[in-house]
Amino acid sequence: LSFLRPQEARRVLADVLDARCKLSSPEALQAPGPSVHEPLIEARSLSYRYPSAEGWALSDVDLDVGRGEWLAVVGVNGSGKSTLVKHFNGLLKPSQGAVRVEGQDTRALQVGALARAVGYLPQNPDHMIFTATVRQEVAYGPRQFGLQGAELDERVQETLAALGLLAYAEHPPAVLGYGLRRQVALASVLAMGTPVLALDEPTVGLDRGITERLLGIVAERHRRGVTVIMVTHDLRWVARYAQRVVVLYQGRLVAQGTARDVLADPDLLAQVGLESLPVTALARSLRWPPPLPLVVDDMLARLGGV
Repeated sequence: LSFLRPQEARRVLADVLDARCKLSSPEALQAPGPSVHEPLIEARSLSYRYPSAEGWALSDVDLDVGRGEWLAVVGVNGSGKSTLVKHFNGLLKPSQGAVRVEGQDTRALQVGALARAVGYLPQNPDHMIFTATVRQEVAYGPRQFGLQGAELDERVQETLAALGLLAYAEHPPAVLGYGLRRQVALASVLAMGTPVLALDEPTVGLDRGITERLLGIVAERHRRGVTVIMVTHDLRWVARYAQRVVVLYQGRLVAQGTARDVLADPDLLAQVGLESLPVTALARSLRWPPPLPLVVDDMLARLGGV
């Protein structure tokens, strides 16, 4: 491809690569965060075994989550991603080791207390939706935190508007389609205004347009200082948003680094059963030297394009 003019290279790449690869320009990619963050969440020698299981779901995990960073947790199914994140809001307590949130050991705290710090979005929205209307659902969390009256009404209205849910405010959430229920669940978490958002597979089952809007809202919260922990199998969104990535495999933390460090390492991804991004795979097949590109515009920049 190096002998092609930039315009010709763009056409070739567009034909070779799936359009989903064209996620963003280099400017839209998150710049790596500072190398040292003030720890907000600390896991030390964290191990967990489910009561009915023989093996360990997590084994000897050491991890700091920095205040204000966007951390992606990746790995194949069964690697321990959801188990790890559930420790951050107290849904699970360590079998061995410890987890501290804002310096407090989670074993000494109730889930309700941790919910003020860590807003958790589960994979299945039906695990958290239970009220009669969408408006009541979004209001529930802030009301438990003591918000009431005009302030509560304003918080709920703003959140519903941001996620495009005003038209469904008086609908029972249980009768809405899956994509809308996902949006209601996220609205319920965002309305609580917690300093940490822990999102477990937030893009599963959503089309690209809805995903773009929802993650854009999360990104705006992140720009305001909210810490984001995103469990996902979709490396495209990791490339676009995450500042740091941790890789779990068979319950162990096997790698971590910036998104570019981790996602541009096809050998590492292959070892843990993950596929490289299409652009990275193409560059690897062309035997390009590191660092390998993550998105189309990265590749065009290497080819001398605009």
